[in-house]
Amino acid sequence: MPGSNGADKSLGDIVSEVSEKGSLLVREEIELAKAEIISKAKTMGRGAGIGIAAGIFLIFALVMFLQTLAWFLVDAFDLDIWIGFGIVTLILVIFGIIAGLLAAKWLKAGPPTPDMAIEQAKITRETLEAHPAQEIPKP
Repeated sequence: MPGSNGADKSLGDIVSEVSEKGSLLVREEIELAKAEIISKAKTMGRGAGIGIAAGIFLIFALVMFLQTLAWFLVDAFDLDIWIGFGIVTLILVIFGIIAGLLAAKWLKAGPPTPDMAIEQAKITRETLEAHPAQEIPKP
């Protein structure tokens, strides 16, 4: 029976079939990658949303802690209310100054650059220029 086995197919038919199947495989791999990325993005989105909620709760907790600290200072040292809150404000200003100085120090380093990757690319280029590829003789 002609066409019933692979031996009866021409080389062109076989190449065409392999090409089609390869193309189908690539498309299916791309679809799988898209589905995986979408699933991971949804999970990361949920995690980010919950992380933001946690951050908001912690900010409010910090505000309540600072008020509690101010009232504690007022009660513990028999201070006027404004002095207790002033001390807490002064502590926050000191922390702000320290954080600002650290940020300025770290930001002076400049923008991030892939220095090692650039150096490796230069070495690769120099190596390729020093040893050019030999031509392959054509049949």
